[in-house]
Amino acid sequence: MAFGAEVAAPPAAVYRELAECVEDWPDWFGPLVAVARTPEGRQVRLRGGGQFWETVLVAEPATRYAYRTDRTNAPGMTALVEDWLLVPAGGATRVRWTVATDGTAVYRAVVRAARPAIGRSFRDAMRALDRRLTLPES
Repeated sequence: MAFGAEVAAPPAAVYRELAECVEDWPDWFGPLVAVARTPEGRQVRLRGGGQFWETVLVAEPATRYAYRTDRTNAPGMTALVEDWLLVPAGGATRVRWTVATDGTAVYRAVVRAARPAIGRSFRDAMRALDRRLTLPES
């Protein structure tokens, strides 16, 4: 599944938030409680208790940030890869978030049913990231 949105900030600023300021993700991506760096990549904790240990696969400044889940406590999930593509759009950035996942039949059905909520969560996150990157600090 893939989702897109535009953020008013330039790609370098968006990339910095994605790849270099990982601990700040909960400030703009609502489902996250905590993100911490690990020697391999990141550990992510979600509201509700979900945890993911991830390895960064691609880190191309101002262009792409991708990672895979190596371990999780999500029942039924067997694979998850997320890819963030950043495309310049004038002085702004077109963000495309692609999520590829697999698991048991029940897991796949739950993910299909959750697709609208995942899309809303992404759009809310991009609005929050846009505010974070474009509003003057007080």
